[in-house]
Amino acid sequence: MAASDARAAVETVWRIESARLIAGLARMVRDVGVAEDLAQDALLAALERWPRDGVPDNPGAWLMATAKNRAIDLARRAQTYERKREEVAHELGILMAMDGVDLAAAVDDQIGDDLLALMFTCCHPSLSTEARVALTLRLLGGLTTAEIAHAFLVGEPTVAQRLTRAKRTLREARADFEVPAGAALRARLPDVLEVVYLVFNEGYAASSGERWVRGELCQEALRLGRILAELAPSEPEAHGLIALLEIQASRFDARRGPEGEPILLLDQNRLRWDPLLIARGLTALKRAEDLPAPLGPYGLQAAIAACHARAIQAEDTDWMRIAALYEALAALSPSPVVELNRAVAVGMAFGPETGLALLERIATEPALRDYHLLPSVRGDLLARLGRGAEAAAEFRRAAELTDNTAERTLLLRRAVDLG
Repeated sequence: MAASDARAAVETVWRIESARLIAGLARMVRDVGVAEDLAQDALLAALERWPRDGVPDNPGAWLMATAKNRAIDLARRAQTYERKREEVAHELGILMAMDGVDLAAAVDDQIGDDLLALMFTCCHPSLSTEARVALTLRLLGGLTTAEIAHAFLVGEPTVAQRLTRAKRTLREARADFEVPAGAALRARLPDVLEVVYLVFNEGYAASSGERWVRGELCQEALRLGRILAELAPSEPEAHGLIALLEIQASRFDARRGPEGEPILLLDQNRLRWDPLLIARGLTALKRAEDLPAPLGPYGLQAAIAACHARAIQAEDTDWMRIAALYEALAALSPSPVVELNRAVAVGMAFGPETGLALLERIATEPALRDYHLLPSVRGDLLARLGRGAEAAAEFRRAAELTDNTAERTLLLRRAVDLG
């Protein structure tokens, strides 16, 4: 096999298998940093041997077996870590003695729990939000440090430091590599959901940079959200989140023009919305609604997105229901941003004067002071009232506040269109 073909095969297998590999190893060594190092050692071994020997029939099992052998070697040599050596050597020694046993099948027996445990470990309460996002993308997404830095437009050394500190923090906190149960799971699940949601949002409407949409982040969030929903079938918010993401992702092709310029929701060609993703989203929302617990914040947002998805044309949108759902969301999870979105819905359902009155009640919120969508929404409402000069000033103000080039161009164009 040509070296280039073998390298491409290794990279493909790594993207597919890395999360499973790291999750399985972390369960054994109880340290995500050590698990990642072992997985990387297996990757290097593949890069050395597959060009010479060919790609094995079961590459995932080959990587796991190689990493386990490396773990046993480390455990035998690391006499100062006696407890860890005994635990790892005992468990892996049993597996090594399983002559003829399908290692892949042995791993698959626990892979669901392992992946879920890795998700919760990456989102441990002792970590900052930025560290949770970086660690999740690194260990579960298989992204390199450079790829994470590029996706969030931060320096590679910054991301590397976040990852190093996160692993050290988990080690010092003696974080249990396990899935919380009962009330503990429900208490920590929002942290995991938040990370997936933040990753998707940064891809869906990038906060800075040249591009408005970063599809690679959205796809990674969708993949993680789908895994989470399947591994936590009795948690309505897991289904609510993936329902929201599926429906929002259905609009990808319609959200950008030929040059990548943003197209607002009400101006989109709905024939370009992906019906398969909409169907997946509505199915996930139904699963959330059928569970005994009421819809949470993500479920309510998914229900709002479903109202848009079910409207064949923009004018068919049930704004009365959307306004009611935002009211429920504000009661359940109050925030200035939710109130801002509610003002939009109220303005569409009951007229721009009503929406503007609601907007003015939250205009002095500190959290919205430098938020570009506040003047943008005010500009929309003023434009609908025929107050073009005031609306144009608001759009210019919004353009000054955003760090995204494509969005700034859109806002300035709207100001110019109003004269």
